[in-house]
Amino acid sequence: MAGRAIGRVAVIGAGTMGHGIAQVAAMAGHDTVLCDVDAAQLRRAVARIEATLDKGVRLGKVAESARSEAMARLAATGALREAVAGAELVIEAVPEAMALKRTIFAEVEAAAPAKAILATNTSSLSVTEMAAGLDAPGRFIGLHFFNPVHIMALVEIVRGEHTSLRTLDRCQQFVDGLGKEPIVVTDSPGFASSRLGIVLGLEAIRMVEAGVASPEDIDKAMVLGYRHPMGPLRLTDLVGLDVRLGIARYLHEALASEAFRPPALLERMVAEGRLGKKSGSGFYDWESNQ
Repeated sequence: MAGRAIGRVAVIGAGTMGHGIAQVAAMAGHDTVLCDVDAAQLRRAVARIEATLDKGVRLGKVAESARSEAMARLAATGALREAVAGAELVIEAVPEAMALKRTIFAEVEAAAPAKAILATNTSSLSVTEMAAGLDAPGRFIGLHFFNPVHIMALVEIVRGEHTSLRTLDRCQQFVDGLGKEPIVVTDSPGFASSRLGIVLGLEAIRMVEAGVASPEDIDKAMVLGYRHPMGPLRLTDLVGLDVRLGIARYLHEALASEAFRPPALLERMVAEGRLGKKSGSGFYDWESNQ
């Protein structure tokens, strides 16, 4: 790959995806700063990273020295300017709201080094639209990681209309260095992974809605019949029904396709607060540790 290896990494947003990205970056040898304006969220994120690494040590998958070195490379801050100072790559991992992301990137561009690559972890929103208004859209790109980040091998690299070849090459090098498999896609609603994954998940929800089969049996059909590692309804619970609903609404509008119209069951479950694992119930009862 062209260009010098990326050094310091800043991750903006300490939620599920953000802390996972920070963990794998630190494990791969990058000095990493995790940033979130919510101090409690930031503390939980660091604790989760420690717990995940500790579990890896117990299972013999992570060396004690690697765990210690990764934690030593990881820093946390609530100040965005402090986080991006000296960063060569800034990865945003905040909620899927275009206005919020564009506001954050305007602040990041003003504070980060002029040569820093700016990346979004969005799973479906337009990378080109997100870069609109930036002084240097050539350094903007999508880096879509998958949950759980430390386990999932795929990273979807999304090239926007103005993304430079140098930015693309350096990000491919970065992903390779994480020990993950990159695919490169052109900016399009839902990219490749979300467009396929969402339509499968929505059809599974419609099958539950129509009484075709139970969530457990629908998932079992995909796991045993198609060798998926996890069924679409269990995956929806892990991702969050509210997250899936937001993406479905966006894709339904952007692609003008009935395949992405949110099922009434999904709308109702979100309205009732049944968001999946994070709320304790969704298509599965997570309070009973299913």
